[in-house]
Amino acid sequence: MRTGLLIKELRLKKGITQEELAAKTDISVRTIQRIENGEVDPRAYTLQSIAAALDVDFAILANIEEDLNTSNKEGQSKWLPLLHLSGLPLLILPPILVWIWKRDDVKDIRKHAIDVINFQLSMLLYILPFVLFFAPPILIVLVLFSQVVIIINSLKVTSHQPYKYPFSIRFLKQEPLA
Repeated sequence: MRTGLLIKELRLKKGITQEELAAKTDISVRTIQRIENGEVDPRAYTLQSIAAALDVDFAILANIEEDLNTSNKEGQSKWLPLLHLSGLPLLILPPILVWIWKRDDVKDIRKHAIDVINFQLSMLLYILPFVLFFAPPILIVLVLFSQVVIIINSLKVTSHQPYKYPFSIRFLKQEPLA
């Protein structure tokens, strides 16, 4: 986290140890260590105490924290719906590419990508017999159904609502890979 790194940098410039900063702020040394290592997000009160102890403007530390939260929310609000919409052509490659490209930047992208890919694979499996036996009415209904489901789920993700892909077979599981 950039906030922790900035605090560490400012502390070192002042020539203050973590123990001295802890004494000036009434924050434990362990908490200072965890903040500087990016293990925790400091609360506003903690940032105010640290800013006062380091003789820096609170806004400097608060703005970095705000920028981090804003960029993460913007990334999610842009990339997750795009991931869902990438399933419109019922091709598996676009969601896989979005997933790989943004896997380190967007929270929960793995879960969303697996849901989209499972739905696409399921729809392709359901559509395949109708393609082989040339049954256009049923084929058209299935394709339209999948397109409507993808658009509705993209809109739900955009407004941070839960989404659902009906009739999906779990080809890929949600558990993290070891």
